[in-house]
Amino acid sequence: MSSRDSIGVRPDTILDNLKTAVVCLDSRLRVTYLNTASEMLFGVSARHCGSEPFDRALPYLADHREKLESALYKGAAFTERELYLRAGGGDPLTVDCTVTPFTDRNGASALLLEFLSLDRQLRISRDDQMRVQNLANREMIRGLAHEIKNPLGGLRGAAQLLEREIDDDELKEFTTVIIREADRLQNLVDGLLGPRRPPNKQPLNIHEPLEHVRALISSDLPADVTLKRDFDPSIPEIKADREQLIQTLFNLVCNAVTALGGSGEIVLRTRTQRLFTIGGTQHRLVARVDVIDNGPGIPRELLPRIFHPMVSSRAEGTGMGLPIAQYLIHLHHGLIECESRPGQTIFSVILPLETSDD
Repeated sequence: MSSRDSIGVRPDTILDNLKTAVVCLDSRLRVTYLNTASEMLFGVSARHCGSEPFDRALPYLADHREKLESALYKGAAFTERELYLRAGGGDPLTVDCTVTPFTDRNGASALLLEFLSLDRQLRISRDDQMRVQNLANREMIRGLAHEIKNPLGGLRGAAQLLEREIDDDELKEFTTVIIREADRLQNLVDGLLGPRRPPNKQPLNIHEPLEHVRALISSDLPADVTLKRDFDPSIPEIKADREQLIQTLFNLVCNAVTALGGSGEIVLRTRTQRLFTIGGTQHRLVARVDVIDNGPGIPRELLPRIFHPMVSSRAEGTGMGLPIAQYLIHLHHGLIECESRPGQTIFSVILPLETSDD
């Protein structure tokens, strides 16, 4: 019995479930195999890379021909740590790379390349830290909000009683201000507490709440701001709370409109992504909703703290929109990520297409 028969799984199926990116090159340095992790890392399709020279199929490796040729002809394996890869306009990658020569089934020399994305490991670590920090922040905020609500209710009640005893209309104006401001603070505290119920998850097409948000925003969009769609119609249904998704997406799109300052472009993009880790759990498939704007970007010093409470780049902002949006997506076992530079900001809502409690 062969090893393939003994485990009952095709070898390529095993490779496609690895977190490590695996690439095989033949004796002429043509691509003969890419696993799923490689497709995700380099942003290419295995179907279009087959039999292509490696530097054409994988531009990130174009500057490393000499090292690969040396490994192939000398039969010497090597490993490079924290290798920095660039390819044209693509985002740079930092990887640990191991190159191992081997003999293929025809007896010819070949190379096995393994890449471990350090960017991915750093992202996972950063996301985990952010999740822990957000949970701690929420507990602190909930405690603080409850402490505020009790005296606030007493203050409002006292102002109402005082108003009934006052005959002077000018003095009543002051009690009216107290009551109005107490109500405003009450609404702010309710916002700090977030949703009062768990998500009511129902099967839905992710594009339905997106279209709802697009219709709401479009009715009041500045004349020089365009809102475009780039949807993947093949995304399967997800289980989610429609109203909570609408609240999250509406917040992100409104932020993008504000960031543009009256002119620019917003793109709503949907995609699926394989082998994505959230909170220490690797999901085989996730849905990704990107809200992209071509505004000035988020200040570099603010970017690490944008999901913290009370952090806002706008003087009139409360700094609670993004923390609440992140919390709502956490209730769906997902997360929100942000990448920003001058000319492009991307907020990505990532939702597993399967969860343990569904």
